[in-house]
Amino acid sequence: MALDVKELQQLGAVELVDKEKQLVQELFNLRFQFGSGRLENPMQIRKTKRDIARVKTVFQQVKAREGAKR
Repeated sequence: MALDVKELQQLGAVELVDKEKQLVQELFNLRFQFGSGRLENPMQIRKTKRDIARVKTVFQQVKAREGAKR
């Protein structure tokens, strides 16, 4: 589920926060599955972590852009 940065940049701050919460919940579920031995593809954990980082980076860019407008 690799997220595209251009798509993320089109979202507003509220949507980015919601997306981050969703990804954090997904990461929790993946870690739980990994711990119980039910996770088929452990690389999903790494991909989800990177998606969270992308969302946080774009969120910071949006905040800076909104701050520059004021």
